[in-house]
Amino acid sequence: MKEQRGITSFLMAHRSGNPVSFHMPGHKGARLYRQFGYDSVLDHLMDCDITEIQGADNLFQAEGIIRETMAKYEELYQVRKSYLLVNGTSGGLIAAILSAVKPGGKLLLARNCHKSVFNAMSLGRIQPAYIYPQMLDQFGISGQVEPEAVRQQLLAHPDAEAVILTSPNYYGICSDIQQIADLVHKAGKILIIDQAHGAHLKFFSRFSGEETGTGTRVSPINEEGKDEGNGRNPLPKAAEECGADVVINSIHKTLASFTQSAVLNVVSERIDLDLLEDKLQLVESTSPSYLLMSSLDINANLLLEQGPQLMGQWRDHLLAFYKEARQLPGLRLIDKGTAMDWTKINLDMSAWGLSGHEAEALLLEQNIFAELVTGNILMCMSGIGNVKSDYDRLLQTLEDLCHKRDHGRAANAKVPAGRLMELARAIPEPQKLYPLPERKELVSLSDAVGQICALSIIPYPPGIPLVCPGEVISSEAVAYVKALKEAGQTVMGLSPSGQVAVGGRPAE
Repeated sequence: MKEQRGITSFLMAHRSGNPVSFHMPGHKGARLYRQFGYDSVLDHLMDCDITEIQGADNLFQAEGIIRETMAKYEELYQVRKSYLLVNGTSGGLIAAILSAVKPGGKLLLARNCHKSVFNAMSLGRIQPAYIYPQMLDQFGISGQVEPEAVRQQLLAHPDAEAVILTSPNYYGICSDIQQIADLVHKAGKILIIDQAHGAHLKFFSRFSGEETGTGTRVSPINEEGKDEGNGRNPLPKAAEECGADVVINSIHKTLASFTQSAVLNVVSERIDLDLLEDKLQLVESTSPSYLLMSSLDINANLLLEQGPQLMGQWRDHLLAFYKEARQLPGLRLIDKGTAMDWTKINLDMSAWGLSGHEAEALLLEQNIFAELVTGNILMCMSGIGNVKSDYDRLLQTLEDLCHKRDHGRAANAKVPAGRLMELARAIPEPQKLYPLPERKELVSLSDAVGQICALSIIPYPPGIPLVCPGEVISSEAVAYVKALKEAGQTVMGLSPSGQVAVGGRPAE
């Protein structure tokens, strides 16, 4: 029989290699479902792939079984209303923005928002005003969005109708949503939080101290090897607990549902539900997958029935990992303070002479798959489905690397440094925004320097625009894109021939 190639053969080959997943989705495979009695669902997936037959309810007018699952999430997150999403957090973000900002209106947004936010602005002809996150200079990545930065932009743009930011960001760094919400609401605006990477935060908060291992709320071991806060420092609170009006969660990223499934939570009375539901119908498929919705239902059941146990195990495995990893000389971890979602394991092995890409390659030799590489940072995304053996295999590999590397050798990084490291995180310095070009042309990367960007240039992952429409394309940005392409990385916004869309040079 002729060898078959394609998606299916790749997936089956990957599965057969017994991989360790430190990437999304959070369920980490069939093990979790089978552990809690959902074997029959997995064994009969094809039979469960249906459409809106009699009794199956309707996603856009939920009154039956879909409404029952929505109610589970309303109880879990303790919110006004929850909507199931079948095209990821992206669809929820677009719908939330289009319902909060009138066509042609203005949106205040963090400059490191996901590309779907920029897609929403394009659909609604919405004008942006950017809020720039802090930089963590020691790691070269974006940090919190400071409340003061939000306050200044609210004063500068009183005509903006809503504010949106990402918390946690891809690396797990959270902003002070409580303070930001107070500022936004005093200004009479709506606050939307992209919590795609933090769907689990509510449950670490809700279930801590309830039948969970040590029974305490704790954070990872700090630089000095001591428990921060005497073992009482929890993960940051979820945005639903901190005053946000709308929060969109990628349930699939860290919890137990299938890829592309998410939940939009409406928290406050400031949101017009009818308008929001209209926009959800605008962007979501009219043939929603019952397999995706079923996985959301299973995830809700697991949290309602096994939440304390699952959160406690997850936390305890992480604590044990961090405690041992802290003992490896030269290994740096980003897990600072109460603003850090330390379920994201951020590893810097540059003291061992390894760039992020080199470290990723060495982990792959042990069949350990990480989520994200940027510069010297390798991010391993843990999830509800990771078991102790996963953390043990990662720790053993790190120990082996530690013993084999020359700690005195400088990192042989294959990525640009300095200013390009900042650009890699899609947080360029504030610059003048020009009107979006009405006429566009494709030019080479080299010829694009100094011209106005007409189509977002987006390294993926993390899916944060490097250059946005209306910004001038810098020589540093072009150099970084070329370096990414040479390294085999994906950059969206380029034509098949590698050209970019521009709208000419700014008028002097």
